[in-house]
Amino acid sequence: MAYLYQDKTFPATKRAENLLSLMTVREKVGQLNQRLYGFSIYERKGEKIELTGEFKEEVEKCGGLGVLYGLYRADPWSGKDYTTGLAGILAPKAYNMVQRYVLEHSRLGIPMMLSTECPHGHQALSGYLLPVNLSAGATFHPELQKSAYQVCAKQLKEMGVHLALISVLDILRDPRWGRSEECYGEDPYLSSEFAAAAVEGIQDNGIAAVAKHFCAQGEGTGGINASAARIGERELREIHLPAAKACIQSGVKGVMAAYNEIDGIPCHGNKKLLTDILRREMQFRGVIMADGVAIDRLDVMTGDNVLSGATALKAGIDISLWDSGFAGLEEALDRGLILTKDLDEAVFRVLTLKFELGLFDNPYIKEKDSWTGYTYEKYPEALKLAREAVVLLKNDKNTLPVNIKKLHSIAVIGPNADEIYHQLGDYTPPIDQKDGITVLKGIEDFIRESKETVEVKYHRGCGLFQGTIRRTKKEIQEAADLAVSCDCTILVLGGSSSRFSGADFDANGAAKTAGTVHMDCGEGVDCADLRLPGLQSELAQAVYKTGRPVITVIIQGRPYSVTDIVKCSHGVLCAFYPGMLGGQAIAEIIFGRINPSGHLPVSIPRHPGQIPVYYNYKNSYAGMNYYDIEKTPLYAFGYGLSYTEFKFTDVTLVYISSESDQINHKKVTYESDKGEGDFLKITSRDLHYGEIRVDFKITNTGDYDGYSVPQLYVKDIQASTIRRIRELKAFQKVWVPRGKTRYCTLSLNEEKLSVWNKKMEFVAEPGEFRLILSDGCKDIWTGSLYLD
Repeated sequence: MAYLYQDKTFPATKRAENLLSLMTVREKVGQLNQRLYGFSIYERKGEKIELTGEFKEEVEKCGGLGVLYGLYRADPWSGKDYTTGLAGILAPKAYNMVQRYVLEHSRLGIPMMLSTECPHGHQALSGYLLPVNLSAGATFHPELQKSAYQVCAKQLKEMGVHLALISVLDILRDPRWGRSEECYGEDPYLSSEFAAAAVEGIQDNGIAAVAKHFCAQGEGTGGINASAARIGERELREIHLPAAKACIQSGVKGVMAAYNEIDGIPCHGNKKLLTDILRREMQFRGVIMADGVAIDRLDVMTGDNVLSGATALKAGIDISLWDSGFAGLEEALDRGLILTKDLDEAVFRVLTLKFELGLFDNPYIKEKDSWTGYTYEKYPEALKLAREAVVLLKNDKNTLPVNIKKLHSIAVIGPNADEIYHQLGDYTPPIDQKDGITVLKGIEDFIRESKETVEVKYHRGCGLFQGTIRRTKKEIQEAADLAVSCDCTILVLGGSSSRFSGADFDANGAAKTAGTVHMDCGEGVDCADLRLPGLQSELAQAVYKTGRPVITVIIQGRPYSVTDIVKCSHGVLCAFYPGMLGGQAIAEIIFGRINPSGHLPVSIPRHPGQIPVYYNYKNSYAGMNYYDIEKTPLYAFGYGLSYTEFKFTDVTLVYISSESDQINHKKVTYESDKGEGDFLKITSRDLHYGEIRVDFKITNTGDYDGYSVPQLYVKDIQASTIRRIRELKAFQKVWVPRGKTRYCTLSLNEEKLSVWNKKMEFVAEPGEFRLILSDGCKDIWTGSLYLD
């Protein structure tokens, strides 16, 4: 007998409705459960794969399988590597084997969806890896991030992945948080632009993005992972919701809830957050997934695991992850804790997504006899991101770029100079080391290609976490002696989120910090001290005392407090985990092949006790106002130097009406030394039917081609609620060859000038706005806008 849901001429919603009407309660509950660790459902014996009894029992219990997590996951937690995991031609074979078993044991022939981690590329063997999000944010180039994620999505598609779990919603408000690297930065607008780009890049290739984590996980108490976000609704809406809104406007198919609570209500049990705001207000139509074992964590509130599952379902969760709470939904229905309607709404959303993805009509993927992989030579997007992400913080007396022709020898020193895993961040699979380029290798390769006769000498100097004090002091002295013998030193410091040096893990895969710790960043690795770990400061001071020119490179997953490092270095480069080819990008910048164009996506504190140092604090108090330290960050959000110089001219404030296409503006001559700018007065109706533009020219007056990153900030002078010192509202990455001029426009619309007023309504209020055009290092122009 044929059913309507089997007819692909009907829309996905109609097919889902029909299928839902045929399902038993057991089958419905099974579609909402994602209890298995996919990497544990198979055993590999040579080139043969066998499915485990645990997997088969789960399929029997659920009458099929809704979603399977992490079939391809490989890392120390999963215990999978190139000998035990699914690499190359084995991956699609394993997928088809699993899908076939599910279909053959589902009464109605319902296929499973496969979810996978993709926070900075696919966490699988031979996965195409990108620099971490914080590095991507430093590029200020969301279009490039989109193209990089398109490469990732292409690989995911070939491997049968349906749901890509991507970290795009977290805002970095406390750098002590171990997951800082997963954020695009501290600013909601920058983060929103990158979040939308990532979603579009993934979904352009038919993969459903699951944006995580919703919401305010970056606002944890004291930077502790999964702790309470002690904020009110206005802060939630101004800082943490815009990225989710941008993802929804880009058509995101899924959202993952966050571990934290907000004002006493855990996100996984927060109906106002998941249903009233996300679904009704923001018009989200996709599925909401739980984070790992997060539903069971509701037990601390409910005292009843079945009630925890019911609470999460009624709040808006559709798909579980590794928990027991959702497995008890049938019991919850019997106990009257949920209604059939509650269950059906969630199942309908899951089934609809499966139909939209074409799973019922094409459940299997193509198997291959050979596997070429996704090489970084063939797909250069990862390298492009790395090149544009490095931030030049200091360049005393134009020490950089280094003139290789004037060198006889160069010392490369530091614990991060030749450790590829220290460049990759958390959620990284095992890699083939020959595919990666460390800073040491990048320098050696560059010198070899230049055909210059320069001797490269290397010393680790010290480890990040290991070694006795006596041994480390000996290493430090050896490194200092090496620096003395060379013309120039590249000192490579920082931290690591690598799990490959040894770690213990929680049930959700987060690293445990009890006992010996071999990583200082990553999920579960929060810190109280933002100084460089280990004896790196001692190593740095020993090298600086040699009197030789020293260029310090800091490879990190969070912004460290590096005041003394910056003070003593001739040049400083900041690289948030730059990925597999990060060493090549850094070497190219050191020697001037690439002009640095990164800008800080997060402010760098002078001292750990100065936190928070984010730039967009409220105007009701003096931020960072401590008597014993300067009242500014060491470097603020948006900062970044270049090897060239850019001149901004002809800055004009313009209003354009969408009704008549007429330009109405009053131009005031701009003179940079006097700081004068434009003045514009419009009505609220004008703003509703038009936009404000800041037009200007950028001329490259220096000796290098390069990117300029103009940034437009707004300060609301008259409002019904306390506003912020300044807020980023527009930016652009502009390529300007030396000697050339480019015309640029940054725009403001009604939404960008709107605030959440006293009644929590999002409106553009009458009054004065100060507009500030910045190049990241200094303010170029200010203008005034009056909204009547």
